[in-house]
Amino acid sequence: MLSFSRLKTTLILAVCVVGALLCLPNLSRAPAPWLPWRQVHLGLDLQGGSYLLLQVDMATVLRERLEGLVDITRHALLGADIGYQRLSADPAQNRVIFHLRDPAQRAAAMKVLSEAIANSQSPEEVSVSAPSDDTIALVLSPVALTARANAAIAQSIEIVRRRIDETGVADPQIARQGENRIVVQLPGVSDPERIKALLGQTAKMTFHLLDAEANPAAGAPPPGVEFLPMEGQKEARLPVRKHVEVDGANLTDARAGQNSQTGEWVVNFTFDSVGARRFADVTRANVGKPFAIVLDNKVISAPVIREPITGGSGQISGRFDARTATDLALLLRAGALPAPLDVIEERSVGPELGADSIRAGAIALGIGFVLVIAFMAVFYGLFGWIANLALVINLVLMLAVLSALQATLTLPGMAGILLTLGMAVDANILINERIREEVKNGRTPLGAMEAGFSRAYGTILDSNVTALLAHVMLFVFGSGPVRGFAVTITVGIVTTLFTATLLARLIMVRWYAALRPAALPV
Repeated sequence: MLSFSRLKTTLILAVCVVGALLCLPNLSRAPAPWLPWRQVHLGLDLQGGSYLLLQVDMATVLRERLEGLVDITRHALLGADIGYQRLSADPAQNRVIFHLRDPAQRAAAMKVLSEAIANSQSPEEVSVSAPSDDTIALVLSPVALTARANAAIAQSIEIVRRRIDETGVADPQIARQGENRIVVQLPGVSDPERIKALLGQTAKMTFHLLDAEANPAAGAPPPGVEFLPMEGQKEARLPVRKHVEVDGANLTDARAGQNSQTGEWVVNFTFDSVGARRFADVTRANVGKPFAIVLDNKVISAPVIREPITGGSGQISGRFDARTATDLALLLRAGALPAPLDVIEERSVGPELGADSIRAGAIALGIGFVLVIAFMAVFYGLFGWIANLALVINLVLMLAVLSALQATLTLPGMAGILLTLGMAVDANILINERIREEVKNGRTPLGAMEAGFSRAYGTILDSNVTALLAHVMLFVFGSGPVRGFAVTITVGIVTTLFTATLLARLIMVRWYAALRPAALPV
């Protein structure tokens, strides 16, 4: 237990040196470009910033699913030459319903629809029924609706995270709250207007053909067509076919740039293999026809297809400047939200509150640190001072690990550090008490140290491992402040095991080897 090879000693000292180096960037608030290492981020409660509470519009998720069923139903019935009327979505009862012109075709209609549903992406969600002889309904399963809602929330959180990461905000906190809400915390962001604008756009881009025969001035659009406004032209409305020719979900990249000929800002995009093939087929079959690019139910561009586009890439032009083109490219790269997000609560936390919190936390940390050091020095003498040195290095190593992880330090996290400082000396107290008992039992100094470390080691390991498991569970099942607290405690337990069982023992062994005292100072 008391033997340290040269290699083991070198490794222990190397860990301490690396920890000190990793802490250096935290000595100043501004990032040091000459240091390759990272800093600990301050959370919203310490640094100030913005808090947003978003709500996912689940009604849109249901409506879009029903509209998809309407499209499937229309194409299936037209393909089978089955006459129908009053085909519509009924969100109140989670169904699509229509009436047959000839009730005798009910069996054929149900067979055709069952086959069409079976070939769709989610056949288990829909059941086909006949409430009456001339009425057929496609009903969405409640269980499937719940699963779709949960998937929409999870997808929204991921896309919100991508969009915010693209803006360069450091360490945003994004979490689900309740059934359909998302909490977004943006440390250091005092003006979240751009973030709100980016999150407020669904950014669902689709490509459609226009209906040359439909006239927006004639009133209601014909079946399968909708009149959508043109971006930047309030009065202009274009007859866009509802059928999606190419989905923006097949985009793999989008970048803002400038047209080499006109100098105007554009967005260049690239499709994956499926999207490229579909885009080539559509443009090849519709040369000379207008092709609408629709973003969030607005036509942002409607160019005429001059020739087949087979390269899997294209360009969106419009009334863009550098900012709007960059933001649109960002939205397309991050992906479309499954439903709109509404900001239902917004708060700004000023840096003054953060400065007060940091000051109060630092004072508490300093007082606690001094009291622990004084306790160890008074009760255990020289070995207590060795434990205090290990405690200082423990704090350095904790900050080093948090810096390497780019962790976010919050008020609960500062409380976790303070608690760790108190817990860290427990191991040294156990060791020193065991050594003191062995000395009273008449052992030699070397034998007392050997027995003290060996007999206390099992207790130290057991207590710290159980505490570690408890705080890992806090991190896994907790959220927000609870996870911040769990991270600092978990890191502190690991560093405590290193400083108490290796570093402090190394210092004590080197002290004994150098002086060979007749009695131990405990």
